[in-house]
Amino acid sequence: MSNIPKNVLVTGGAGFIGSALVRHLIKNTNYNVLNYDALTYAGNLSSLDEVSQSSRYGFVKGDVCDLEKIRETIAEFKPDIVTHLAAESHVDRSLTGPRAFIETNVFGTFNMLSACLEYWRALDGDKKDRFRFHHISTDEVFGALGEFGHFTEETSYDPRSPYSASKAGSDHLVKAWYHSYGLPVLVTNCSNNYGPYHFPEKLIPLTIIKALSAQPLSVYGTGNNVRDWLFVEDHVRALVEIFEHGQVGESYMIGGNSERSNLDVVESICDALDTLKPREKGGSYREQVTFVTDRPGHDFRYAIDASKIRNELSWQPLVSFNNGLMITVKWYIEHEEWWSPILANKYDGTRLGL
Repeated sequence: MSNIPKNVLVTGGAGFIGSALVRHLIKNTNYNVLNYDALTYAGNLSSLDEVSQSSRYGFVKGDVCDLEKIRETIAEFKPDIVTHLAAESHVDRSLTGPRAFIETNVFGTFNMLSACLEYWRALDGDKKDRFRFHHISTDEVFGALGEFGHFTEETSYDPRSPYSASKAGSDHLVKAWYHSYGLPVLVTNCSNNYGPYHFPEKLIPLTIIKALSAQPLSVYGTGNNVRDWLFVEDHVRALVEIFEHGQVGESYMIGGNSERSNLDVVESICDALDTLKPREKGGSYREQVTFVTDRPGHDFRYAIDASKIRNELSWQPLVSFNNGLMITVKWYIEHEEWWSPILANKYDGTRLGL
């Protein structure tokens, strides 16, 4: 795409990955960016403080379940690219409250597709040719791997939780709108993201915060479940490459080439904290690790083969897990003013999904 400023609508732009994408677009590109977010418990506009005064940034409070609001927003902003990240995203939370996941992830995606198809059909010329609907999804839709092998773009879907089932449903809707109606779509499935501004119900930020508070560091089961970890800044670089240069109708896997067991991740966080902020009473943060009953239906291993995006678009992760984790731990140590209000008002750190 040319360097002429264009309009990017980011749904869920106050969430973890969405806010990272918005910050990246404002700081590193010429795009005009509109953040459309319902500001549910995981949405936090303070994650965008460093770019919120830019003349190229705007915000609309809106829910993807509100079709008329979506239509109105699209008609006014006239996006060239829609990046759809708005979603309920925590497996444990989906176990106790699956309805919200179906409503937002499935029905909300249907609304986005419906509104975007109407809008795209009314376009003409270059504006119509360059429009893209980019749906951001997860590797969890593919189920569990054994000790060997990787997910690819050809892997069959096999979701195991209400969360992954809802995201699988949304992926299928997006692809159906491409095959049935010709809407120019792109789908990406990423591995576990981590980095600054991550909502503290997720493993890495929750472990950091609980360690700093001298609380037990809960590890599910034996801690041997494996995930591939992707630094969020690497992820958003990939997203831009894909909506600028990816092939319409295709899916792309985005992975960090950083497989770690959950226990290894927790112990690595402890080691980083031992270096950056030693415990007042001495000893290692590893002493706080405790094992708890496993999550129901806990997939054993996820791992991504990202050779397609590497070969077609020359993207690869730049931040190693060790460096990214050190950056993340340091950020949480230095930004208590960001996460402490969340613990006070939105999420108290207790286990979900029992």
